[in-house]
Amino acid sequence: MAGMFSNALRSFNSPILSNYKLAEQPTSTAGPWKIFDAKHKTNGKTVSVFVFDKKTLEPNANASYGRSTGRSAGGSVKRAQEEVVERLRKEASSLARLRHPSILELVEPVEDTRSGGLMFATEPVTASLAGLLSEKDGQERRGGRFVVEDGEGNRKRREIEIDELDIQKGLLQIAKGIEFLHESAGLIHGNITPDAVVINSKSDWKITGLGFSGKVEGTTVATSAAPMVLNELLNFDPRLPRSVQLNLDYSSPDFILDNNACQAADMFSLGILIIALYNSPHKSPLETNMSISAYERMFSSSSTVPSQTNNFMSSAPVAKPVQMLLSRLITRRPAQRLSAKEFQQAEYFDNILVSTIRFLESLPAKTQREKSQFLRGLPRIMPQFSSKVLERKVLPALLDEMKDRELIALILQNVFKMIKGMPSSKRAFPEKVIPKLRETFIPPPSGKRDQQVQPERDSAKEAGLMVILENMQLISDNTTGSEFKDEILPIIHFALDSPTHSLVDAALGVLPVILSTLDYSTIKNEVFPVIAAVFSKTSSMGIKIRGLEALKLLCGGGGTNDDDGLNGFDDTTSKQKSNSVILDKYTVQEKVVPLLKAIKTKEPAVMLAALDVFKEIAKLADAEFLAMEVLPILWNFSLGPLLNLQQFQSFMSLIKGLSAKVESEHTRKLQELSASNPVSASRNDFMTFGGPALRSNGFDEPNGDTNDFEALVLGKGGALSPTASGSDSFDIWNKPEQVPSNHIPLRTSRQASPAPTFAWSTPSPTLPSRNTSTTSMSTASQPMSAFSTLQPTQPNRPISTTSQPINWSSSTTTPATQSTISNPWSTPSATTPAANPWNAAPIAPAPNLWAQPAAQPTLNQSFNQPLRPTVSSQSSFAIPPPPRSPYTAGGIAPPPAVNAPRMAGAMNSLGQMGGQQQRQQQPPPPPPGAGGLDKYESLL
Repeated sequence: MAGMFSNALRSFNSPILSNYKLAEQPTSTAGPWKIFDAKHKTNGKTVSVFVFDKKTLEPNANASYGRSTGRSAGGSVKRAQEEVVERLRKEASSLARLRHPSILELVEPVEDTRSGGLMFATEPVTASLAGLLSEKDGQERRGGRFVVEDGEGNRKRREIEIDELDIQKGLLQIAKGIEFLHESAGLIHGNITPDAVVINSKSDWKITGLGFSGKVEGTTVATSAAPMVLNELLNFDPRLPRSVQLNLDYSSPDFILDNNACQAADMFSLGILIIALYNSPHKSPLETNMSISAYERMFSSSSTVPSQTNNFMSSAPVAKPVQMLLSRLITRRPAQRLSAKEFQQAEYFDNILVSTIRFLESLPAKTQREKSQFLRGLPRIMPQFSSKVLERKVLPALLDEMKDRELIALILQNVFKMIKGMPSSKRAFPEKVIPKLRETFIPPPSGKRDQQVQPERDSAKEAGLMVILENMQLISDNTTGSEFKDEILPIIHFALDSPTHSLVDAALGVLPVILSTLDYSTIKNEVFPVIAAVFSKTSSMGIKIRGLEALKLLCGGGGTNDDDGLNGFDDTTSKQKSNSVILDKYTVQEKVVPLLKAIKTKEPAVMLAALDVFKEIAKLADAEFLAMEVLPILWNFSLGPLLNLQQFQSFMSLIKGLSAKVESEHTRKLQELSASNPVSASRNDFMTFGGPALRSNGFDEPNGDTNDFEALVLGKGGALSPTASGSDSFDIWNKPEQVPSNHIPLRTSRQASPAPTFAWSTPSPTLPSRNTSTTSMSTASQPMSAFSTLQPTQPNRPISTTSQPINWSSSTTTPATQSTISNPWSTPSATTPAANPWNAAPIAPAPNLWAQPAAQPTLNQSFNQPLRPTVSSQSSFAIPPPPRSPYTAGGIAPPPAVNAPRMAGAMNSLGQMGGQQQRQQQPPPPPPGAGGLDKYESLL
């Protein structure tokens, strides 16, 4: 049946079907109308579409009604159907003329369908009162498990419940609608039944079913409505369905028995409607079966007429206040009944909840003082309301008043209290609250945004923003991540942009909620830049500290100021630690640290807050970055003039910890490099003659390879064969040297130059034998950079302080003594005579830091002459030590203090080998005072 009706609906051709998308199945019925949910195809506006199918008027051959009179008996079926269609058209047209909060609002006017039916659109309707009572009966029969779904599978109607407050509130609204019809429109409704009452999306009860309405006789109200003709209304046609005819079960005896069309008849019908609300099942106590004769028999006896004595013929007990109200409505005489206005003042409605709803409905007409007082007292009454009333009645009414800026803060406090205790808050908050928040706080997009926003900045509006920020956790709990990002984050940005410091402080304080709700990309690209801008521009120390706390959270810190910062957030945001997203290492190093470095104030509170941020940065940053960037900033902050001892020690604790971390990681790094490349150089290595390549040479390893000094320096790579003298005497210059494979010899461009030969000092007596040098081995084996200071041979002899230059040519005459010192290195070889190129031109005398005594005689002997085993008292080794260390003058350390016989033997061996072959020995350092390394390289 539903499928056939749906196919017929698709065949309709009307503007409503062209502009709206209708649901597949109706959600409810109201008399002959089928109610469909619909949504506008362009703007998405929701409406309800009432559809009447003319096929429902087909005669029912088996129908058996009571007495029927007049034209209905002999009239044709077609004419009867046309009368029904015209009456239903009148019903829709009346909605267009009558505008009242208790009258169903018409959105699209009535249209004819292709099949001869009717269609019109109204405000969203959830159900008719008749459908709701029928559903309630089904719930009671099935133990409350009755479920009704719409065409899309949504359980919208299942949420509709009826409690005492719903009934009282609904009856008040119906009474207001009846009062409007009677007093303002001059009309009689004539058919107040559950089918004539619908419930909208706000849970308001609205009057419809005006097909039987008519003008009151003798009314002074100007109206175009025709007078009510009772003879036509009471002519029942058994061939037509009951839904299109007057319902005798709710009719007044004024119509049936007295043929009197008076306004009091609507109040009698309202009384029968109240009994149906409390009855079980929910139906009228008058069961006439659409028979006027049955109705007359019923009112012929008092026992069959609803009264207080028979509990108004209700199967369920009727409360005393309800009985008192009904006794003033269900009376035989119209004058004894309450009017619609008097009905609203009945004691039945005298309770705090009903009074609150009534005040809320008239809230726009109240004064500012009355509104403020009402909103301050509403939270105390709110727990007594059902969640359905709060969601559908109280919440929308409060949100509508947010256009008054002075009330925004009070309204939002009540709104969030309702959301907190509302089971359907996750649906109600995005649908109802968020759109109003955006409308109130987010300025419209414009190129001149600053000019538009600035006038909006008032204290009342920012007080509302503060309420929103205080309830940010509740907002997060009732929104999805995308809803929070698109709808709530712009409001937070709006608060951060405020010139009010307290508001900015509160906005920074909601960062833990943001971290637990938004994704990493949004935090990095949309949250962090705004916080960084606020932190950089603010002049408030409180905002600066709050900004540092926010940066700490972004760097992975917890919500407290613990030393380690690893204890997470408080109980209200326990889920944030596991779900929070922090900034990556690059952003922390390149953007957060510069923000901290730019801090100008040295207030201890700011410094300690920055210290907490650095503790989190230390967990993310590299050791090199900590050493080069973080530690200098920490030292700068730690020396602030306002810090006390304890605060300074806090900085020093972190500085020491970071220094230890840097040292540990760099040590490990160097150890790993040493394991992969065992050859390394020290300062002493580079202070010797050969650099790092001489770590293993003849001084350290007597059994080294055969590469001599010349091959090492000139890069020839050849090795000379050892001589006989090298194995018979101790020659420190003739020891083979092991050169690493990766060594690059110096001065490769001078490989063709002859090897230089020169003496370091005057010769000493020849060492008697090799065994006598045993005690000097330890000294000779030290690196060349560790020469011992020369000591005079005669300590008791006076030493002259006059220093004289030494000429390093082949033959040098000391002016003081006229003694000749022969250069043993320049002696021609016996087998290969060659001139020493180093003697081509005498070198100019240079200041000698190792000055000789002026009166000291020189040795006048060659290496070929035998030396006495005793050292002459005039030996040149009696030179006093230099006045200051040669290292400070850029020179090279003096040679080790070996004894004279050992040096003489070494020099004698060198003299004999020099004439046979030009060996490339490692050149000794230049004499002290000759220019250090620079003079040495100039010699090469």
